[in-house]
Amino acid sequence: MSIDNRLDRRTVLRLGAAAGLVPFLPAIARAAEYSLATPHVDALVERWVGPGRLPGIVASIGRRGEPPRFFERGHEGFQDSDLVTGDSLFRIYSMTKPITGMAAMILIDEGRMHLDQPVAELLPKFAHMTVQDVPDGSITAVHRAREPIRLRHLLTHTAGLGYAIVQHGPLHDAMRARGVVTGRISRMPPPGLDRGHPAPSLAKFADRLADLPLVYEPSTHWSYSLGLDLMGRVIEIVSGMPFDRFLHEHLLDPLEMTSTFFQVPQREAHRLTTSSGVYRGTVYPLDPGPTSIYLDKPAWPFGGSGLVSSPRDYDRFLAMIDNYGTLGGRRVMSEKAIRMGTSNLMPPGVVVPPWLSAVGGFGAGGMSGGGVYGWSGIAGTVASVNMRTGLRTQLYTQFMPTGSLPIMEEYR
Repeated sequence: MSIDNRLDRRTVLRLGAAAGLVPFLPAIARAAEYSLATPHVDALVERWVGPGRLPGIVASIGRRGEPPRFFERGHEGFQDSDLVTGDSLFRIYSMTKPITGMAAMILIDEGRMHLDQPVAELLPKFAHMTVQDVPDGSITAVHRAREPIRLRHLLTHTAGLGYAIVQHGPLHDAMRARGVVTGRISRMPPPGLDRGHPAPSLAKFADRLADLPLVYEPSTHWSYSLGLDLMGRVIEIVSGMPFDRFLHEHLLDPLEMTSTFFQVPQREAHRLTTSSGVYRGTVYPLDPGPTSIYLDKPAWPFGGSGLVSSPRDYDRFLAMIDNYGTLGGRRVMSEKAIRMGTSNLMPPGVVVPPWLSAVGGFGAGGMSGGGVYGWSGIAGTVASVNMRTGLRTQLYTQFMPTGSLPIMEEYR
């Protein structure tokens, strides 16, 4: 499969996190209910590591009240002698969204903002949004939105907001030109994987996003979007502190997630895996760990795609959710906030893609259905927790585009 401009604009979502990985979350969690899962997962990571495949893979399965079991094979990069482990660092991209979603639930639970509160009450520039007459059509043929964007919409991708990795045509071009983009690939991303240069601050990102039309009317369509990135700005306004600081003080530090960063400290660079690209079946280094762009400070903390984490760290986040807000005897979130955040928060009557209709609904930044909550990342990572059975499961690779190798389907 060639990597060209069409890939990024029109098919990256089909090949990536939302359409390619997420439908497997319930199946992954169900599979972990059986001891049969262990040898199959072990065989999978063994099969996919080595020359012509991937440099290293980590998978994990954890039971309620127990530490995770890690399945580790290979190295942190083809030119890296360090073995990959549960403490290696991976770019988790959209697996950032559930963390941002749960941060929002903390403020909602405290009554400092409300699930159905209009965004414009906090960010006035969103008071008079317009909608494209034709989705991904002209950005001048627009009409006034029939209802306001609410916080619920940001959490569930039902605000009608666009996403540069999904949209095409004039809206895609306008988003890139104005820096309404998030996420980082590498210092020199190849054609088709270049996301453009983001706005210089989270505040400017939000203002520029408000100037662009919506793709759909709020409350009408599930459409993968910048909603969780915008939620980062909302959290800043409501909490009165920078978004990344709020995450640390209210989630990452209480959970002792000491290996989760928007910028990887130089002292931890030795743990950062190499992100690979796949071109016509050939795997090549895309963002080597020792010189990664993630060692640099980002333009701002991307609430939808910006974090690097370790499998061990993210398992702590999943375990806290499974324990309805506690970890190691310490309460981090209220049970009410967890129950709400892992429930289906989508407005009634929303048009959803077939895969989402089949597997359940959407909660605070992640898919929810059948007791399963989780999400995935576009570089080949996926994590979920089955709150009915008390099982947590994860898979960590680092390659793009995700659909270029069938490892996620085999993992399911």
